[in-house]
Amino acid sequence: MKRIENDISGGCQCGAVRYHAIAVLDTSHICHCRMCQKAVGNYFAALVGIPRDALAWTRGKPATFKSSDPVERGFCRDCGTPLYYDFLGADYLSVTTGSLDEPARFPPRRQYGVEARLPWFDSLATLPGDSATEDAMPAEAAAIRASRHQHPDHDTENWPL
Repeated sequence: MKRIENDISGGCQCGAVRYHAIAVLDTSHICHCRMCQKAVGNYFAALVGIPRDALAWTRGKPATFKSSDPVERGFCRDCGTPLYYDFLGADYLSVTTGSLDEPARFPPRRQYGVEARLPWFDSLATLPGDSATEDAMPAEAAAIRASRHQHPDHDTENWPL
């Protein structure tokens, strides 16, 4: 596993917990195991490793759940956003890629837990897509935009603003 000096930040949906890192590992991956599916409430968990000595919690602290004896998972106690997977004793923890401010910078390089991958997973890319949600539902989209409580994808000095 290779350490890459890289300035990144991220946090939960409500902004109560934020983090900053000065390095990442070349471990960006997705895990299909059933435990990861349950932990993130989705088809898989997307994760990237951060050395412990490169990570700082800049606002709040995550709550934790010990999903097995050697593993702890961090999440925001206020909004429930899954934030990390920690194999206790490792020199790093793996943050959820979706909690990063710029998740597109870390495409998965590997898959784990493929024995639990959902049988129709490979067909997802063939599903019809609609990127015009705001055009199809302008009133609903405007109401969400006007009242959103989601933290922006960058650090803020104070939150809520």
